[in-house]
Amino acid sequence: MHPDAHKLWQAPQWAFAVLLALLGMLGPFSIDTYLPAFSGIARSLDASPVQMQQTLSAYLFGFAFMSLFHGAISDSFGRRPVVLWGLTAFTIASAGCALSQSIGQLILFRAMQGLSTGAGIVVSRAVIRDMFPPSQAQKVMSQVTIFFGVAPAIAPMVGGWMLVHVSWHGIFWFLTAVGVVLWLAIFRLLPETLHTSQRQHFHPRHLLAGYWKLGSDPRFLLLALASGIPFNGMFLYILSAPVFLGEHLHLEPQQFFWCFLVTIAGIMGGAMVSGRLAGRILPKRQIRHGFVIMLVIGVVNLVANLVFTPHASWALLPLGIFSFGWALMVPVVTLLVLDLHPERRGMGSSLQMFIGSTANGFVAGVISPLVMHSTVALASTSLGLLGIGLLAWLYIRHRWPDIGHTIAHA
Repeated sequence: MHPDAHKLWQAPQWAFAVLLALLGMLGPFSIDTYLPAFSGIARSLDASPVQMQQTLSAYLFGFAFMSLFHGAISDSFGRRPVVLWGLTAFTIASAGCALSQSIGQLILFRAMQGLSTGAGIVVSRAVIRDMFPPSQAQKVMSQVTIFFGVAPAIAPMVGGWMLVHVSWHGIFWFLTAVGVVLWLAIFRLLPETLHTSQRQHFHPRHLLAGYWKLGSDPRFLLLALASGIPFNGMFLYILSAPVFLGEHLHLEPQQFFWCFLVTIAGIMGGAMVSGRLAGRILPKRQIRHGFVIMLVIGVVNLVANLVFTPHASWALLPLGIFSFGWALMVPVVTLLVLDLHPERRGMGSSLQMFIGSTANGFVAGVISPLVMHSTVALASTSLGLLGIGLLAWLYIRHRWPDIGHTIAHA
């Protein structure tokens, strides 16, 4: 924690959370805003469905790869430079997407977007822990999650409106403008939160030693699994939404927003409760509450799909409850990850993001296509993904019972 943290930010705490949440929202906006324009872009650039899918894959691959390094670099050169350079690259890439005249050019600039977008998301986690002691950091992390939860709901609406009233090019010009505004806001408002005495030497050997130290720590890997894998229990349904909502629940495309609304409400509600519980109960108890909620609703969801024909009147509710449980526990687990190796919080955030992004990509590319055509398969797979995270947490509690037992001091 920065020794002069109390002097670095004089404005209200919620304003700091909003600033960091805006950085985190770049990811959902970069994906969800242009999804409604898939068919329009394909017609304009004479692209096949496979090529359009590559615009998404290129982004996700770039995001996962570079998330390994954003935090590590910020440990050496500071948080502000990494975020500002990331926003600069994102803005240029967004303009490149808007000016693309071929599908190849669009794929290239989408990859550049992915490489740069993660800077804000990864570094913002380290910034929170630089600025606040654990219980306060949990409150800020929860506030960021609340504001962040709005992005997936807004982005498709913005993209659809831009497509109808402007063009698909306008979507990427909008993202370019977002990049410019965020760059100016970060430049003027975000202080450097990594004290010079806490910076790490930037050398390949030193970096490799840091990666080895974290990557070979079973506590770190298990905590990363405990936070990242359960997310896919609900993300699986989002990825399978066209089939799950359209074929199984017989909803019209204009009714799909109910699924996102329920999920986002759960995330925001869980994050709000998590913030209120910060410093009041032990971290391990809060994590246990989150897992119990997810496990119970996961079992109920599976049984309901086995016994009843799925219907929109009840089939969406488990997603909201599951997401509530996940948002209740994930801010606490994230802080435990960052505090395992305080001198490498940026690198820790990077590796945690990489593990989560890799899992998301595997679920999106492999698991979802295999199970989306059966609601029973979706429910059982969701429960299985939760089980992986739960087993990771149970092993941690058995092997290292002190983790999460007390609220550490900075």
